[in-house]
Amino acid sequence: MSRISKEQVTHVAHLARLEMSEDEVEMFTEQLAEIIEMAEKLNELNTENIEPTSHVFTQKNVLREDKPEKGLPLEDVMRNVPHHENGQIKVPSILE
Repeated sequence: MSRISKEQVTHVAHLARLEMSEDEVEMFTEQLAEIIEMAEKLNELNTENIEPTSHVFTQKNVLREDKPEKGLPLEDVMRNVPHHENGQIKVPSILE
């Protein structure tokens, strides 16, 4: 017994605005039936003691602990700034 009918394939092709010959409908019906059969085999697996995952790789937080550190001396920072005044960096205005 086929898990998908020719009528279903034709209907989906129509919805997707695909034109198919009778041979293509036959071919896709067989291929889709095989795909469905392979997917249903997964239901045979015992997954009772398997924890659900959202990704196949184990992921962990790779960020360092957030600790305050002393920054660069103000003089070193201002050496690389094109425009500054009174220890503050001057930037072009973006609002009127």
